[in-house]
Amino acid sequence: MIVRSSLVWLLGVVAVVGCAKAESEDGGGGGADGFSMPVEVVTARVDTVVDAITTTGQIEAVQSILLRPDVGGRIVEILFREGSTVAKGEPLFKVDDAELVAQVARAEADRDLARQALERTGKLLAENASSQADLELAEANYRSNEAQLQLLQIRLERTLVRAPFRGVVGTRSVSLGDYVTTTTEMVSLQTYNPQRAAFKVPERFAERLAAGQEVLFRVASLPGREFRGVVEFVDPVVSLPARVITVKARVSNRDRVLRPGMFIEVRLATDVRPSAVIVPEEAIVPLEGLVIVWVVNDEGTVERREVTLGVRTRGFVEVRSGVDGNEQVVVGGQVRLAPGMPVMPIPVDRPPPQQGGGTDAAPGGQSGADDQPGDGAEAVPDSGV
Repeated sequence: MIVRSSLVWLLGVVAVVGCAKAESEDGGGGGADGFSMPVEVVTARVDTVVDAITTTGQIEAVQSILLRPDVGGRIVEILFREGSTVAKGEPLFKVDDAELVAQVARAEADRDLARQALERTGKLLAENASSQADLELAEANYRSNEAQLQLLQIRLERTLVRAPFRGVVGTRSVSLGDYVTTTTEMVSLQTYNPQRAAFKVPERFAERLAAGQEVLFRVASLPGREFRGVVEFVDPVVSLPARVITVKARVSNRDRVLRPGMFIEVRLATDVRPSAVIVPEEAIVPLEGLVIVWVVNDEGTVERREVTLGVRTRGFVEVRSGVDGNEQVVVGGQVRLAPGMPVMPIPVDRPPPQQGGGTDAAPGGQSGADDQPGDGAEAVPDSGV
C-alpha cells in the first residue's frame, strides 16, 4: 500500500510539472488562447519639423536720427508738416542767415582784392620790378581768401537744414523764432520701408544663429497678422549681464503698418527636419533617469526602448532616436507592462497640433520650465503634425 501510494504521488507530480512546462512554452498562458494586456496605442507620425527659437523684441527703423542744425541761429522758416514723408535732400528748417550773407559778401571782396594784387605782382615781376618772394606771398594771400570764402559759403548753405535720407518726420521740438545751437534736437526722421525686427536670444543658442535665416513674428497691436523677415545681423558680442545676443531681421513694410517701438513675438527657424518622428507626450515615460517608450512589435508583445527627444509642440514630442515612423507606441497602461509581455493594442485618436501652435521647450527633450519666457525652442510641423 505504501509503495502504491508513493507511485501515485510521483505520477501526480510529473503530470503537474508537465502541465506547467506546457504552459510556459505557450507563453505563460498569454498566447492566442491566453490573456493579453489591453493597452492604448497611437501610430508614430513622420512629418517635417521646424526647430525654432521663440522670443520677444521690437520693431526698429533701419535709419533713425534726431536732426540738429550745423549752424546756430534763430529759426525763420519751417518747411514741412509733422508726420509727412520727405525726400532725401528736402529742406526742413531755415536758420537766419543775414549775418553769414554779409560775411560772404566781405569775403568775396577780399578774394577779389587778393586776385588783383596777385595779377599786379605777376606783371611787376615780368618787368623785374618785383621779386619772386612778393609773387609767392600774393599767391598765398589769394588762396587764403578763396578758402575763407568757401568756408563761409558752406556755412551759409547749411543754414538750410535738409533731410539726409527719405523717411517720415516725427514731432518737431522747436518753433518759429526759437534760437538753436548745434546741440539742439529739432525733429526726428526715420525710414519706413523696410523695417527691422530686433530681438535678443540667449547665448546658449549662439551656434544656431546665422544671417539669412527666416524669421516669423506677430505684432501685439496687429492681431491675426503674421510677418516674415530675413536675418541680416547677428551681434558678434554677447551682451552682459543678461548674456544675450542681439539679432536683427529685415522685413518689408510697404503698407507702413509696422512702426518703430512695436512689441513683437518672434519665431526664428534654425533647423528643418523633413523626416522627423512625432509621438504623443503620453508615450514618454521617465524611468530611473532614462526616457523610454513602450513599442508594440509585430509579434504582439511590447518592447521597452530608450529614446532621445527633440523639441515639443502642443501634446506631441519629437523622438530623435529609438522609435521609427509608423510603429505603434503605447500611450495608456504603461505602468502594468514588462518587456516581452503580450498585449492587445487598442488604437486611440490623437488629433495633430495646428501648424505653428506649440509650447516652448529646450532642445534635447529637456523641459523648458527653467527658461525665461520666450527663450525656448518649439516644434513647428509643416503639415499639421
